[in-house]
Amino acid sequence: MEGRVQNLGRSYRRFLVFTFITCISGSPASAQETIKLALIEPMSGPFAAVGTHALHQFQYIAERINADGGVGGRTLEILSYDNKLSVQETVVSAQKAVDAGARYVLVGNGSGPGGAIQDFVTRYNERNPGKEVMYLNYSAEDPVLTNERCSYWQFRWVPHTTMKMKALTSFIAKQPEIKKVYLINQDYSLGQNSRESARLFLKDMRPDISIVGDELHPLAKINDFAPYVAKIRASGADSVITANWGPDFALLLKASGEAGLKVRWFTFFGAGPGGPTAIKQAGLSGQVSAIVEGYSNQPGADDADFETDFRRRYAGYGWWYPRARNTIDMMVAAMRQGGSTEPSKIAPLLEGMNFKGAYGPVLMRGEDHQGFNDMYVVSLVPLKDGMKFDEESTGLGWQAVAPVPLSETVVDTTCKMKRPS
Repeated sequence: MEGRVQNLGRSYRRFLVFTFITCISGSPASAQETIKLALIEPMSGPFAAVGTHALHQFQYIAERINADGGVGGRTLEILSYDNKLSVQETVVSAQKAVDAGARYVLVGNGSGPGGAIQDFVTRYNERNPGKEVMYLNYSAEDPVLTNERCSYWQFRWVPHTTMKMKALTSFIAKQPEIKKVYLINQDYSLGQNSRESARLFLKDMRPDISIVGDELHPLAKINDFAPYVAKIRASGADSVITANWGPDFALLLKASGEAGLKVRWFTFFGAGPGGPTAIKQAGLSGQVSAIVEGYSNQPGADDADFETDFRRRYAGYGWWYPRARNTIDMMVAAMRQGGSTEPSKIAPLLEGMNFKGAYGPVLMRGEDHQGFNDMYVVSLVPLKDGMKFDEESTGLGWQAVAPVPLSETVVDTTCKMKRPS
């Protein structure tokens, strides 16, 4: 019995020694730890549908990548945090995510939260060399984020407001019947930039167009847009340009439909959650255009049944974020190329990367970390031959009416990037 006890004791000591060596050397177990990406979005409140669907999309992308072997055998894990569309909650969530082991942070909806994350990441990395965190910006569109506030640790895949407005107004300028335009936007950085760039580009491209109204309203505070619609009607506008998103877009179109207002709508986010339903209910089929980086009925979008399988998984939902695929696919491509998941190793590989995405080519400009890709002006119309997907069970689907090649989306930058020494 005593010999058996001694043998057990020796075995236990060998186990402790192996465990210690394994822990300090980066064990096979640690090599298989997940690559954690934190998604920080509104998961509650009036904009919950936006955040929840973003979560579904990133989870789905991660599942497909993991099924394809992940990154060196390591799988992607999406951590979800509810920021309630609050800047303060965004920063608190970011700290929680980093504490949980996330080295990549995804924030998109709301340029306020996006700017807060950019500042957080910059400060964190200055204080924690060797443990850097990267901000993957897939939807925060304030131009300053890749201009005067640009950061080495942020990469942005969404076209910013100026880029999108340039593309949209280029299309408007080619419609000779458009004479009077009304601008209505949410009163924060994105909406303010939208109105400014719309005025600038229309003046340059179509100086004969009159801007007959220019309205800013509080973000997520208006329940009834009837008074705003009355102003649009009284102005005599034949067209409206808006960067509204989420419920503010859906409620604006709802009020328009109830008032019987018949104008053309040129939007940034008509293809977002609730948009197709609002268009259908307002009787505006064929009257609403949106500027997008890709769309569900685009050739190539359903390669390997990507869109079909996602819609089967999440019945009633379409793929609202083409840029989400580009974001994760390019990040993973850089990781596989560099044989590392460290942000400090990935950043140089992303800079200047040319990537063949599902919706067309993508260029990540090294100078400011702004992504460029083909864009499309699309319209929501009844399904016809060659259109496979409808949106939100409306019987309407997105159809391209004007492609905008990558080369025409490029704009200058004022970025003077501070790079790690």
